[in-house]
Amino acid sequence: MCDDIVTIGVPCDIEGSPLPPGTLPPPLSTQDSDDWTPFTDRVQFETTDFFFRDAQLSQRKIDTILRLWAASIINATGGDEAAAGPPLVDHKHMHSLIDSIPLGDAPWRSFTATYTGVPPESDGGDELPSWMTARHEVWYRDPRTIVRDMLANPDFGKEFDAGPFRRYDPNGSRHYQNLMSGNWAWRQADLIAEDANCHGSMFVPIVLGSDKTTVSVATGQNDYYPVYISIGNVHNNARRSRRNAVALLAFLAIPKCEKQYRNDEKYRRFRRQLFHSSLATILKSLRPGMSTPEVTRCPDGHYRRVIYGVGPYIADYPEQVLVACVVQNWCPICLDHRTNLGSEDPPQHFRSRIHTEALLEKFNSNQLWDDYGVVADAIPFTNDFPRADVYELIAGDLLHQLIKGSFKDHLVTWVGDYLKIAHADTPGRAEEILAEIDRRIAAVPPFPGLRNFYQGRDFKQWTGDDSKGLMKVRVPPGCPHLEKPALLISTY
Repeated sequence: MCDDIVTIGVPCDIEGSPLPPGTLPPPLSTQDSDDWTPFTDRVQFETTDFFFRDAQLSQRKIDTILRLWAASIINATGGDEAAAGPPLVDHKHMHSLIDSIPLGDAPWRSFTATYTGVPPESDGGDELPSWMTARHEVWYRDPRTIVRDMLANPDFGKEFDAGPFRRYDPNGSRHYQNLMSGNWAWRQADLIAEDANCHGSMFVPIVLGSDKTTVSVATGQNDYYPVYISIGNVHNNARRSRRNAVALLAFLAIPKCEKQYRNDEKYRRFRRQLFHSSLATILKSLRPGMSTPEVTRCPDGHYRRVIYGVGPYIADYPEQVLVACVVQNWCPICLDHRTNLGSEDPPQHFRSRIHTEALLEKFNSNQLWDDYGVVADAIPFTNDFPRADVYELIAGDLLHQLIKGSFKDHLVTWVGDYLKIAHADTPGRAEEILAEIDRRIAAVPPFPGLRNFYQGRDFKQWTGDDSKGLMKVRVPPGCPHLEKPALLISTY
């Protein structure tokens, strides 16, 4: 393999002065080995770690264990008041110790947002809609603190990239691996290099993701709107292995309204802008570091001058059109009409911030909505940050658009519809074939890498793992029942 590497991410000292090549990083910690601050000793720390992180016990169970622990000490010492008690008093004592840990301190904060538009005219007896008068609360943690903690995590020492790179094999073919090997990261490095003060700095893409979730088990009907954050320098395998490379950043507000206002244009506009304004407020602590480098510690132990930047946004399709301020059923990346998607490969007209701003100056909101799929009354949160083009940041939704979308919702459905059309003259024949396909899937013998579906493919709710497992065993059972099996194979 041969690599092209942009010369950024140069190690420096804590003051930001570049270090000579080959300089070893400073020690990770100068703390004494017997210093367990804020814990009194190792026993108290390991007890807390076991209760809170390993066993994840409830508050009631923690208090019960500590009471039994204290009782056993009293029995063993005969009630000697000088004898030491358990390392913790109760769950409140444990939580106060955890909250006082100075490292990784990103406490939860909140702010409220309200409707500031012109209220509708009233005859005196009508009350304003509840969403106009409500205070919408957003909870979040400081993203700058979270990002700096991720960068300083030594667990990623051999699994992070200090700069963009291009990798080629001996035949000259380019290989893509992890975010920093892509074209977008390379272009961002070029833009950063235009500022002489940023030369030698490390580019840190801020990867975001959100997904509104309904939780009904044991909690009633509760909606949550979590936002997650990561950094693009960490390798994908570290991010997938749950090693603190992804963190919970915020819970966004979910405006509620009466049924008669659900399709009200003012309510829909407020809901869209609340999303973008909330994200812009949450991320504002990162904005100074997007133009002026700041020194921070990296996973390999070196200090570097870093420049932040808004990176890919991971979301399903409904969330993508919300992030990109695009009309539902339009593509958030290209300008092809929703009835003409796929006519050009690749699309010839991609969306961009410059192009959209030009459209906003020339056309009215109705024309933008109908002809370009642009929501004119919403301002993307990315407009508050340098070098951020929301249309470049939309990441493909592999689960819903490829795994479940292309396979389950399209190909599997297509085969069923084809069989019904092909055997329309024989009632019940299509159902017999589908049942035979299910039996063949269920009969697949155990084999490493293959999953057994003892009920076939006929189950109500498919997960992503279900779809990925069925992809491996779906083709052979279906081919004998098609006139052109090669068409099915090539489609899969």
